[in-house]
This record gives sequence, C-alpha cells and structure tokens, in this order.
Amino acid sequence: MKRLFLSMVFVSLCASMALASDQNEALDKVLAAQPAEVQARYAYRHTKETLEFFGIKPGMTVVEGLPGGGWYSKILLPYLGADGTLIGVDYAVDMYPKFGFFDQEALDAKKTWVADWTVKANGWRTEGDARIEAFQFGSMPDEMKGTVDAVFLVRALHNLARFESDGDYLTTALKDAFETLKPGGVAGVVQHMAREEKPDEWADGSRGYLKQSFVIESMEKAGFVFEASSDINNNPADQPGNEDIVWRLPPTYFTSRDNPELKAQMQAIGESNRMTLRFRKPQ
Repeated sequence: MKRLFLSMVFVSLCASMALASDQNEALDKVLAAQPAEVQARYAYRHTKETLEFFGIKPGMTVVEGLPGGGWYSKILLPYLGADGTLIGVDYAVDMYPKFGFFDQEALDAKKTWVADWTVKANGWRTEGDARIEAFQFGSMPDEMKGTVDAVFLVRALHNLARFESDGDYLTTALKDAFETLKPGGVAGVVQHMAREEKPDEWADGSRGYLKQSFVIESMEKAGFVFEASSDINNNPADQPGNEDIVWRLPPTYFTSRDNPELKAQMQAIGESNRMTLRFRKPQ
C-alpha cells in the first residue's frame, strides 16, 4: 500500500512538472512572437517573470486593469488561450474630467469605452486566443462576481489614489477587483514605487508614485491577504527628487522630449522603480 501511494505521488509530481514545462514553453513562444519594440521593453517590465510570479496560466479568466492599447493584452490573449477570458477594465467615466487635460471628444469617447475597446481588442485576437469582455470600475456587471481567477493591475493604482478623496475611486476599484475574484483568486499589482521616507503628500499618486506600505494597506482594507513581494521590477537608479514625476522616464520622456541631453539621462535611468506584489482573496 505504501509503495502504491508513493507511486501515485510520483506520477502526480511528474504530471505537474510536465504541465509547468508546457506552460513555460507556451509563454516563451508568445513572448518571442511579439514585435521587436515590445520585446525591447522586457528588460524593464520582466514580463515572463511577472506573469509567473502572479501565477497566471492558460485557461484562466483574467481582469486586466487599464489595458489601453493592448501591450499586455496582446500577450495575454494568446497565452490564456481558447479556454481563457481576458476582461479589460478602465477607470470610471466620471473620473476622467478630473485630470483636466482631456478634450470633450475624448471624454465623450469614454462613455462608449466598453463597447469600443471590446471591438478593438477582438481585432487583436487570432484563432485560439482568449475571449474578450470589458467593464469600467464602478459599473461591474453582477454576473462577473466570483468568476475571475486573477486580477492584473499594472501601473493602474496611482490615479485612483490621487482622486480617492474626490469620489472613492480607489476604494470602488478595489471592491470591484475583490468581488470579481473567485475565493482563492489572485490579485497582482505592479506599481511605480515611492521610497517610504517620502512625504505622504508627495506620494499621493499625482506624481505616479505610491508607497508600498500604502498599497498593501489599501489592498488589505479591501479584503485581500498580502501573500508575497518580488524585486523583479525594482530599479534602484530611479531616485526621483521632490519636483520629479514618473513620466519624466521612458517611455514617456515628458520633461525631455526637446532636450536630447536630459533625455539621455532619463534613458540611462530606465523605466521606473516598481513594486511587484501578490495578494489573495481568502477561500
């Protein structure tokens, strides 16, 4: 009996290792198929390591925060595969006027974002890719509750925190994220990281940076359990001064577009210093 049990354990272990190897190979294949300009960002975004750290696997249903032009979406769609679903989620419509720089046409477009982004994202799909759905924070369909395996929030929290006092945007977004997840589901956060000694008012999200302690506290307040952190997206060269914003760095170069010397300095720093945190919805 003991030998039979050990044999079963060995077979199960071998099967798990084979599955992990297949998933690793599938992700490698998807990453290698991306355009050269996307692959050039892997050195900063550590895409493979990040997805593996969050435990995102083929066949999952994944919520992607702020999918925008699809940098991560175009990786997730083929990787999740035909049995998977990718759900894009954007900021609430009424948050966008608070930025102060969107024209009326752009603001009006946000009213139809769910339908428009779904059409655009379906244009990225090929045969065998994941299905597409979408919603906006504060307007999550009831039928999505408890259906999601992972929520993927990459550089998505700073503006929610920035406008929290003017509409509970961060609270609402994290509530939606929590409610979409199945019990035991994972929430992965990658976020521009402020040093802990920075004043709270500096690290309020308006400069793009948040403190790791603030993010953990906010996620735990929403009901998540903090599980692990990783330094894979840390960049010690990013040491912002009191007047600096994260968008001074690549790929935006907001403060140096017309200054080659300053742009070279920003390029030498690289993309921002980022926390990488994994949370879990309790079983």
